[in-house]
Amino acid sequence: MHYWLNLLLQFFLSYISTVCFGILLHIPVRAYNVAGIIGGGVWVIYWVMYYQDMVGLAFGNLTAAILIAICSRWAAQHKKMPAIVFEVPALVPFVPGGQAYKMVRNFAIGNYHLVTVYFYQVVVIVGAITLGFGLGELLNRIIHYHHWKIVKKNR
Repeated sequence: MHYWLNLLLQFFLSYISTVCFGILLHIPVRAYNVAGIIGGGVWVIYWVMYYQDMVGLAFGNLTAAILIAICSRWAAQHKKMPAIVFEVPALVPFVPGGQAYKMVRNFAIGNYHLVTVYFYQVVVIVGAITLGFGLGELLNRIIHYHHWKIVKKNR
């Protein structure tokens, strides 16, 4: 029971952060809910993968970025809006702000060993997110191409 309540709390907080960042970016009001669902849903999947299944930091963020790209493309087609409207707010829970803060803080106090640890984490997370968006876009194009090919063949 506690596990499911924790997942619900994770979803809710990620949903709220995604919608709030969408408000800051002035995305259309009709995109708030869908962006929040994408952000919250993908965060829950990431959370289960990273904290419960113990997959690595890089693979968890890579998978999350791929899912955000795929879900955002689907939402963009159904809402008739650009995918970036959904991608950027949904990405907010994954930004390594905590690690970047700890890196700068430890640099300021002279703890250089921890600086390298947190710098490594920031680079891994940012690289995985970047690669994930690229792979997600590639998968979207492959899916779209096969769909177009099937439609063209049936005409």
